[in-house]
Order: sequence, then structure tokens, then C-alpha cells
Amino acid sequence: MNAYIFPGQGAQFSGMGLDLYENSKVAQELFEQANSILGFHITDIMFEGTAEDLKETKVTQPAIFLHSVILAKVLGDNFKPELVAGHSLGEFSALVAAGALTFKDGLKLVSQRALAMQKACEIAPSTMAAVLGLEDNIVEDVCASIDGVVVAANYNCPGQLVISGETTAVEKACEALKEAGARRALLLPVGGAFHSPMMEPAREELAQAIENTTFSKPNCPIYQNVTATAVTDENEIKANLISQLTAPVRWTQSVQQMIADGATHFTEVGPGKVLQGLVKKIDRTAETASAIFETEQN
Repeated sequence: MNAYIFPGQGAQFSGMGLDLYENSKVAQELFEQANSILGFHITDIMFEGTAEDLKETKVTQPAIFLHSVILAKVLGDNFKPELVAGHSLGEFSALVAAGALTFKDGLKLVSQRALAMQKACEIAPSTMAAVLGLEDNIVEDVCASIDGVVVAANYNCPGQLVISGETTAVEKACEALKEAGARRALLLPVGGAFHSPMMEPAREELAQAIENTTFSKPNCPIYQNVTATAVTDENEIKANLISQLTAPVRWTQSVQQMIADGATHFTEVGPGKVLQGLVKKIDRTAETASAIFETEQN
């Protein structure tokens, strides 16, 4: 079975999407539509901006979403997902690609999500850290022993977990994790504590927007971050999307479940190859590839 996977924040690069814009009328129309929905020329930043310009949350999230969704759209008949999943932000791309959300509604939600997360980051000093070489349960136990807010946030692959929370608590956890035998425990250059209780103000704000958005039944099951199980019910999809901001991304468990349900081939749709690397670390036998737009198709 063919699974299509969609990357999250961190996959952006300068010049992203320009090849699609220059070689596909469909892509061009969607990018122009995005400029008008967002109220600024995101295409200028994506195609010509520096890495620094692209790092701004209000730009990063819509940029990655647009690259992924527009690539899926221009693949046309070659895009035949039997299962989909997205890492954090990528879940919105997956939902649009699978027909559960319209392009316009998906982009609006992603933009609102980015702004809400940015605001939540400014309330209190918070951060994230990557932990390598420890079992998940040891990381969870260490986090639970620390005073302050620090939790497991991204289960990326076996032996690679990201923790998230108040800056001082994350720093203390890193020291304790190294003592517990972590190969590395290092702070990440992020603006805040994503997928932790620190995102509660953003979750409340986004919940309202999600509740007011129409969702349709997706064309195929989506494996959502919060449950790591196949979901097709619109109300369940909404509830999981709302929970996603404060709950961990269960990527390892999602990929394992997709494989258990018959996925043999994973195609990454969007910038970068990070998810392909994670899939290989979760199961070496899984086949992986990048979605490629061939200009001859148009």
C-alpha cells in the first residue's frame, strides 16, 4: 500500500516552490490564491527570501504547507494515496491532500495556527531539546521527575525524542538525561515549547477556528499525531487537530501502525527528506521516496 507523508516545520529552504510556480499553471494559480488569502506575498519570501526570512513562524508554516499541498495537486493522477500522515504542521497538508479540507480553509487554519503559536511563545520563556540514544520510557520518567513543565513532545523514531517545556525545566532535564545515559541532549533553535502544555493559549484560539471550519470525510485514512491510528471520521479529525498543539507527535507509533495496516511504500510530499530518514530508522525494510513533479505532465 502507498502511504504519503507530509513534513512539518524545519523542512523549509530558500527557493522552495519556485520550480512548481514556473512549470505548472495549476501551481501558479494556487500560489497567487495563497498570496491573496494571506494578505502578503508569501511567494516572494519562499522564492527569494533568505533562510532567516523563512524562519519566521507566520511564514514558515504556510510556506511548508503550500509547498506540500501544491506539489500533491500538480501530481494529478500520479497522486493516489491509500494512507496519509503528516508530522505536526504536516497533518494539515495531509488533510487537504486527502480531501478532508479545502485548500483555502487549510491555508487559513495553518496561518491562524502559526500566529496563535507565536503569541503563546511570547507569554513565557520556553524551548525544546532533542534527546538521542535513550528509551522513550526513560525520557518520560526523567521529565516527570523535573520541577516545572517539561514533557516528551515528538516521538520521531526509536532513540530520537524531542522534549518541550519551560526553558529552565528543559535545561535541567537535559542534564538529568545525560546522566541517565543519553548520547546527546541539546537545546533546539526554536521559538517555543511546541506540543506541550505551554501551547494551551494557542490550542484554545485554534479550537475556535477549527470548530468553525467545514471538514469532509477524507478519501483515505489519516494517521493522526495524537492517536497514531487511522481516522476517517470528521469530528474525530477535528478533535485530534485541536489536541495536537498540546499533545505529543507520535510519529514512531504512526509509522509502525501504518506498516501494520499494510503500508509498504512511503512517499514524502513537500520540502526535504527528513521523514524518509525517520521511516527508515523505524523500519529498514520500508521503501521511501520523494514526490517528484515532472514538468512534462503539464
